[in-house]
This record gives sequence, C-alpha cells and structure tokens, in this order.
Amino acid sequence: MYISKLFIPILKNNPSEAKIKSHQLMLRVGMIKQSSAGIYSWLPLGFKVMKKIEQIVREEQNKIGAQEILMPTIQSSEIWKESGRYEDYGEEMLRIKDRQNREMLYGPTNEELVTDIFRSSVKSYKTLPQLLYHIQWKFRDEIRPRFGIMRCREFFMKDAYSFDITDEDANFSYNKFFLSYLRTFKRLDLKAIPMAADTGPIGGNLSHEFIILAETGESKIYTDKRIFELDSDDTELERNSLKSLREKFDEFYSVTDEKFDKKEFEKKVIEKNRLQTKGIEVGHIFYFGDKYSKPMNASVDLPGGKKDFVKMGSYGIGVSRLVGAIIEAKYDEKNEIMKWPISVAPYEVSIIPMMNKNDTSSLDKANNIDIELRKSNIETIIDDTDENLSSKVKKMNLIGAPYQIIIGKQTEGDLLEFKEIGKEPRKIKIAEIIKILKEQKAKI
Repeated sequence: MYISKLFIPILKNNPSEAKIKSHQLMLRVGMIKQSSAGIYSWLPLGFKVMKKIEQIVREEQNKIGAQEILMPTIQSSEIWKESGRYEDYGEEMLRIKDRQNREMLYGPTNEELVTDIFRSSVKSYKTLPQLLYHIQWKFRDEIRPRFGIMRCREFFMKDAYSFDITDEDANFSYNKFFLSYLRTFKRLDLKAIPMAADTGPIGGNLSHEFIILAETGESKIYTDKRIFELDSDDTELERNSLKSLREKFDEFYSVTDEKFDKKEFEKKVIEKNRLQTKGIEVGHIFYFGDKYSKPMNASVDLPGGKKDFVKMGSYGIGVSRLVGAIIEAKYDEKNEIMKWPISVAPYEVSIIPMMNKNDTSSLDKANNIDIELRKSNIETIIDDTDENLSSKVKKMNLIGAPYQIIIGKQTEGDLLEFKEIGKEPRKIKIAEIIKILKEQKAKI
C-alpha cells in the first residue's frame, strides 16, 4: 500500500495540548482526532492497531472457555435500581431519557445487564459455570478527561462475567481470567504485574489490577521487584495449576496505593527489593459473590430442590487504553522512534525507496518486494513520496512498523538493506527477510 494513498495525516511537530507521549504520538501521526472533550474519532492507523489488540484479547478469552456476546451501549435504569447502584454510581454515569420519558443510561459497565440476561435464561446448576464476555464502547463522564485516550470519556473495553455455584468454583473462574490476562499482555509485549487493588464502585472483596510501569501512570504502586521474574508459561488450565499460579504471584507484596500499608511493605520486602513507582492500569478483575445476583434474584436450582444465588465476578481490559499504554512503554521520545510489537503493528514492514523523478527503478523494486512479502501474509507500507530518504526514515520511525527495507545507494543486486527499527541495518536477501518475519510472527 502506498503511503500517498493512505489517510495518515502526519503533523510536523507535537501538538501543544498533548502532555504525554501517547497523546503526542497519536495526534502527530493521525491515529486519532478529538471530537469533543475526552471523545475521539479513531482514524485508520489507530483503528488498525486497536482492532489487532482486540483480536488478541478475544483469542485469549476464547482459550479459557469464555463465550462472546454483544450487549447494547444504552441500558434501562430499572435494572440499576434493582441492584441499588443507580444513585450510588455518581456523576460519571450519563443519564438520559427517551421520548417516552423513560430513564436510560449510557453503560459505564455491564454487571446489571449481564445478570438480567443470565437470570432470564439459566435456571439449573447443571448449566454452570458460565463465562460470558463482550467487547463494546463504554462511557464514563470523567470530570477532567486528559492524556488523550488514557483518561477519556468514551472508550473501547472488553468486560467479562463469570457465574458459578460456589465460592470455590468462582475462584477457579477468577484464576482462569488471571491467567488469560497474563498471557494477553505477554502477547502484546507488555510486562503487566497483577496487584491487589481496591474494588471501587464494582464492589466485592477480591480484586487485582494489572499494571505496566510508566512514569506517566496515574496509579501509585508498591511492589517487590522479584515479581517481575515470574511468568505463566508452565500453567495449565486446571484447578490446582491455576491456584498455584495465583499463590506464586500473591507471595510477593504488590499493591496499588489504596491498599498500601507502609509497615507491612517494610516488613515483607527487604529494602533492596522495594519498588515505589507509577504505572498504568490496563486490566482489572473482581470477585464479588452475590452482590448483584442476590438483589436481582439471579438464582439456580440445586440438587434436592433448593435454590441459591449464583456467585459472580467481572473482568475488564481497556482495549483502547492499551494502544496508549503500548506507546508509553515503547516510544523513544528523544529519538522520535516508535516500535510497535509485531503482534499489533499497523504494518509489519515499511519499504522505503529512494525516489528519482527520472528513474522509477527503486519504486519498481519496492513493488516487487511488496508482492513477495504479501504472498507470505506480511503487511507492508511503501513510502512512494518524493521526500529525501532521511525524511522518509524519520516518518516511518514515527509510524512504527517494526522492520524497514531501505532501497537506496546501499542496495546491490538481490541484497536488501533490512533493519529492525532503531537498530543497525544489514544486507540480506528477500528469502531470509521472509524467514525472519515468519519466525517473529510465529511467536505471537
């Protein structure tokens, strides 16, 4: 695809209103455009990245047996009044009325709506457990939206909900999502640490936030550095293995500021392992038992004719926020280089030919390379503009395709100047380039 034919409105300089890396880059390379305070249009480049993140999130949800549904953005106030949250939720909820004067709301979350769906359809314990999720737009009327998509009013989110008979079964479901989140963020090339967190307006008594370290983060975190050495590679999707995984992470002190206790921190973590810093919340999971099922009468028939209210949890990932979070983690602001993980890069390879009005051989070569790469399902972008080579490289460094092929004076015969963005180039053949890229994509 030629860059001249793409809708990528690149700015020469960072917009003055943008204060953090992700907001600056997303406006500068035309990933988003502000519509109103805290509300953005997603343009092709940004939308492409977000949809790739969405697909990884979806795949990891499906792997643990969660089933995808789609709930509406507009909800009736009646079910929120049933749960008792309609007045309690506060001014972040956008309340509206339809033409029949019925009270409606733009959903900030979906515990009530999914509970209503469940109670009307599931009557017997034999159908449990049920894990349901959807990926949908949410709206929360932030009093001070800022930092672009990192704290905005309308955002794209995956939220999932579990329904179980007992607390033990519910913990098994909770641990499934715990594992799926670790694996999701790993595929996004992010090190997200699960931290004990406050449950906030969702409620319940068990909660973990998944945090990536970032100076621009709004979450204050206190943790044992050794937690960064843990992984989930050997975890199987069965009860004891998942329980061991949770215990492995819970062994290390790791909390957000709402849960912080200085004495406990200093007692449990020796000084050289203490880390006090900031981070970005990219996921949050909750277990809240019958907080919603009891007031909304979501019960199932048990053996012996008894009934009981189902035990529930909810599990959120900020899909749109992850676009900004990856930028905060990966963007080299000083050198103006963005390297997207290949799993979500808008383009995997940028082809940069040195153009000459009287000689189309470089562009012809770029087109032939493009054909070969696309045969192997490798996404490419060709800079066919008449800018000088240095300007083209700088532009492609901002767009952030993780690999570049430069067709210039150093290109000889069937050897191509190939480089991973931000590193020194090397001269190799197209077959070797394809092999390298296939190996990288296979790791996703």
